[in-house]
Amino acid sequence: MPSTRSRVRFAVSRYELALIAITALWGATFFVVHLAMQHTGPWFFVGLRFVVAGLVSVLVFHRSLARIRWRELGAGAAIGAAIALGYGLQTAGLASIPSSTSAFITAFYVPLVPLLQWLVLRRPPRRMTLVGVACAFAGLLFIAGPSAITVGLGAGEIATLISTVPIAAEIILIGAFASRVDARGVTIVQLLAAGLFGFAAMPLTGEALPAPSWDWLLPAVALGVASCLIQLTMNWAQRHVSPTKATIIYSGEPVWGGIVGRLAGDRMPWTTIVGALLVVAGVLVSELRPRRPEREDAQVTGDTAGLPAAEPAPEAGEPARR
Repeated sequence: MPSTRSRVRFAVSRYELALIAITALWGATFFVVHLAMQHTGPWFFVGLRFVVAGLVSVLVFHRSLARIRWRELGAGAAIGAAIALGYGLQTAGLASIPSSTSAFITAFYVPLVPLLQWLVLRRPPRRMTLVGVACAFAGLLFIAGPSAITVGLGAGEIATLISTVPIAAEIILIGAFASRVDARGVTIVQLLAAGLFGFAAMPLTGEALPAPSWDWLLPAVALGVASCLIQLTMNWAQRHVSPTKATIIYSGEPVWGGIVGRLAGDRMPWTTIVGALLVVAGVLVSELRPRRPEREDAQVTGDTAGLPAAEPAPEAGEPARR
């Protein structure tokens, strides 16, 4: 007699592991950007960072240039605009607010992605994904600490808060275009577009060119190479990982940032440790997929002998299996 108890399966794919790896690299950039902002303006730094990333991607994937179509150009320009606006505003905020406050405010993109996906694309997320989002966001609150909750909203806080919208839009756009474009081609376009948009914002904001210095040049080049790797991995992995699940993984960014800060000499309070555990728990919870009892599955399919059961519908934002 078949068991009627619900079973839960847990699996982490190589695509999710890749996103976890680039999230760790992503988290380390907070400290680097904060130091660089002492020597340059945010929009020049973002422009140089992503132009370098785009040129690196051209050198590595030059064969993909022949396969770039109007579809890659359009998708890359849209994603690049979101990247430039999101990173530009977040970088501007990091010039005047502590990294913990920035991490707390930036965390708003975590619940924003499934909510925007629900409102704009009419794709409701799974129940366990919502639980994972809530758990991860609660962890981010612990990481930020109580002082971040009571801080007043100045220019840096407002810029960082606004940045969460294009950051969430970037994730949704990548998920929307991932299965329909060449990953390498669109990566080249979006990185170069983000850099050009960053430079274009300089005269609009009145930002001047910085004085020549290795203090901003070396970080910009290093982050440019890292950005190329990050964006390529996002475009490749999000073909198989939904935007909501990807957001859960990306929410570990401040955890990795805290680890880098600790290695650099920062003390890690108990609230940060609790927050890190909650974020990891959010990732794990989002991967739990309860199965229906076999009897219920039989009733759903109508106990139709000889007919194969229908495949489960893909998760919101996840491309259907071909």
